[in-house]
Amino acid sequence: MNRPAVLRIATRGSAQAKAQAGEVAVALGQRHPGLDVELVLVETLGDKRANVPLHTMGGQGVFVKEVQRALLNGDADVAVHSAKDLPSSAVASVIDGSVDVERLQLAAFYKRRDPRDALVGAALSDLQPGATVATGSVRRSAQLAHVRPDLQFTELRGNIHTRLGKVPAGGALVMAVAALEILELTDRIAEYLPVDPFVPSPGQGCVAVECRASDDWVAELLAGIDDAPSRAAVEAERAFLAELGTGCSLPVGAFVDGDELIGFLARPETGRVLIRSVQLPAGPHRFNAAASLARQLHAELHEDPHS
Repeated sequence: MNRPAVLRIATRGSAQAKAQAGEVAVALGQRHPGLDVELVLVETLGDKRANVPLHTMGGQGVFVKEVQRALLNGDADVAVHSAKDLPSSAVASVIDGSVDVERLQLAAFYKRRDPRDALVGAALSDLQPGATVATGSVRRSAQLAHVRPDLQFTELRGNIHTRLGKVPAGGALVMAVAALEILELTDRIAEYLPVDPFVPSPGQGCVAVECRASDDWVAELLAGIDDAPSRAAVEAERAFLAELGTGCSLPVGAFVDGDELIGFLARPETGRVLIRSVQLPAGPHRFNAAASLARQLHAELHEDPHS
């Protein structure tokens, strides 16, 4: 194949997404001196419908499909995403079409930032009974409601700076620490939430980098910034998610801590919340263990507790 004169990196246009893509570009430049890189900004469905709750739009995929399409159409050579936004299926079907991601390869998982969630505005123990917490995530609201059933929740969408301006009076909002880190806004954090019981979304805090499956030269470039521990952890978390299927609308969390996978699944309508863990073996069997944990939680969640 012809090597491009400039390596084009497709990304969303939000401040966080551009900062992530810029970090990848800098890392590539350090690994490959003389490489010219430019960003290609893409508007996604999630960006266009910024006032619509994510869970009503199909959740995963609404921030990546158009970016992947730019890659498949030849408008870019690389796509950069927040790993937690990537669907775990071979075909990402979102609202108005699908993207055949079998023609793409996940060539790099950039070194993971802090995967935890955080409260902005007030720490959990400082929230008065009945206080309001803003979040657009059904996972986060389920986790917080389990710990503090008295809390009220309100929808939260928009870019990072917009969301930071929407802290409810006397309440708090929930953010990913990694998003605040990359924008140097961690001074806004009132409390870092522990990964148990506040299990992060699969892949949270990690940046995933794709290229076309046929672009061996680009894949070789990206291999230089692939972080093996981040890849091992995120791939196991994605195996947990994949077992549940793309049609799963339940609040889901999965996080690998060393050799332990912590899984979270909830049914908000019944108030049932499950957190279980499993030790992951070395090698490819770790994915089987992750999938097995997902099946266990799903079966247990739907058992009749009175039977």
